[in-house]
Amino acid sequence: MFTKVLIANRGEIAVRVIRACREMGVATVAVYSDLDREALHTRLADEAYALGGQTAAESYLDTEAILSAIDRSGADAVHPGYGFFSENADFARAVTDRGVTFIGPPPGAIEVMGDKISARLAAEKVGVLGVPGTTDFITDPDQVRAFGTEHGYPVAIKAAYGGGGRGMKVVTDEASIEDAIESAQREAMAYFARDEIYMERYLTAPRHVEIQVLADAHGNAVYLGERDCSAQRRHQKLIEEAPAPALPDEVRTAMGEAAVAVALGCGYTNAGTVEFLYEDGDFYYLEMNTRLQVEHPVTELVTGLDLVEQQLRIASGEPLSFSQDDVAISGHAIEVRINAEDPAGGAFLPSPGRITGLKVPDGFGVRFDGGYEAGDEISQYYDNLVGKLVVWGRDRDVAIRRTLRALDEMVVEGVATTIPADVAILAHPDFGAVSHSTKWVEETLDLSDVRADGAAPVGDDDDAAATARRDTTVEVDGRRFAVSLWVPETVAPAAAARPGKAKGRRSSGGAGGGDGRVAVPMQGTIVKVLVAVGDSVEAGDPVCVLEAMKMENNVAADKAGTIAEVLVTPGDSVGAGDVVVVIE
Repeated sequence: MFTKVLIANRGEIAVRVIRACREMGVATVAVYSDLDREALHTRLADEAYALGGQTAAESYLDTEAILSAIDRSGADAVHPGYGFFSENADFARAVTDRGVTFIGPPPGAIEVMGDKISARLAAEKVGVLGVPGTTDFITDPDQVRAFGTEHGYPVAIKAAYGGGGRGMKVVTDEASIEDAIESAQREAMAYFARDEIYMERYLTAPRHVEIQVLADAHGNAVYLGERDCSAQRRHQKLIEEAPAPALPDEVRTAMGEAAVAVALGCGYTNAGTVEFLYEDGDFYYLEMNTRLQVEHPVTELVTGLDLVEQQLRIASGEPLSFSQDDVAISGHAIEVRINAEDPAGGAFLPSPGRITGLKVPDGFGVRFDGGYEAGDEISQYYDNLVGKLVVWGRDRDVAIRRTLRALDEMVVEGVATTIPADVAILAHPDFGAVSHSTKWVEETLDLSDVRADGAAPVGDDDDAAATARRDTTVEVDGRRFAVSLWVPETVAPAAAARPGKAKGRRSSGGAGGGDGRVAVPMQGTIVKVLVAVGDSVEAGDPVCVLEAMKMENNVAADKAGTIAEVLVTPGDSVGAGDVVVVIE
């Protein structure tokens, strides 16, 4: 077994891995950006090393900075978590070339399955078929037009090197092809550092069902049941459950065997997930995620297996200690992702900020995997997952009721969260009857009366005084140490100026109010300006694209008129309420 594991990630998953390592007697090393110097994962790890920078590209996607931390810490293994470098073969190879173990599949398997096109071919080779699509990268909009003519619309444009819905855009007609390609490439580059894209037919009402697999280096592979992840918005999962409800037993078995065949076919080892779309009794291979999934805890609760422990044991060379016949599913588990988003009206707008209060539920069958504590800051630069509420029940009905009870107890103050939408989903008859699909939240669920709880009033956070801390940290040669300082209660660090702020800040966080001063509803970065001075617009027309917490959001004109001023350029950082365009 390893002596010291470096976790090349942040937030909830870094905390999860640190805790599993501690239980196994393995020392842990955290890495952190400038914004995460006081983050929970840096506080829990045995050692922590600075990467520098603020954005993901400047820190957690800086290969040299992470490799330097590996060398300096003396770690003998690296756990990538999910996102960032977790499915990057070049990073895995750079780690193993140093004689350090990468806790995941071999680089070759990542390359085959990380490229969604070669993954489709690999699946087809073992007889597992996917949704009709292409095996070539999109290099010209005409390719999409030709595909749409042959297969019909909608068409899904997807990042070839990614997952989790990032870099995925749905094209509903020819007019939106160019914008969808540009947006998909931009998101893919920002999240996965690669912008290759491909396309496939977009099913109209599928369920998203995935199979958890484990494979060791001795030729053994098992599947650990399935998960249903159909409650989604923007192709991002909100609620997952295991086992998948209302699925015929023969389909469960066929999916599981197909998943193992795909894993063995590409020489896979460690934990992975094979995803399928299920519609009208048929299932189609979607992709394989060559990493630990966000929703892995629901599988843990119904199987009794610690998947992070299994990852470490497999990576250290141990064979699986059980066979497929030993895998038993007990009860039902539901995971609710608590995201820092305002679901009011179904908008799900990112809501970065400081968590001023946090109360997590408790009780039989209730677990919370969190990445933050009260007082921690959720930055616009990273994923907005606050934590995951995971609940077990002896059957699905009990699990749903217990989850609703736990959500009622949970309190998150300072930022808006998805909890009201989660309650609406779980309490809806369609969810109970398993008549929902991946499109259901956005197309059917009525969130018009949903109001976010816990969000702090919009104000100028540049003027807000930071809280003085008596326990703090210092860096010595880039390594983090915890120290205690006795300071006056009134002493607090000065607020940092926000670079590139748009001019003309207004006190309201609204989207313009019909006065022609169009303001952004949240903190973020302008990635595209869609209008110029002199252009005519109608109310509702997009005027710019704002990226916040890895999601792109159109900022719309609040009235018809002519563009009189454009106050931002691509790359500008803006805060909630900043005016970006003036309409006359």
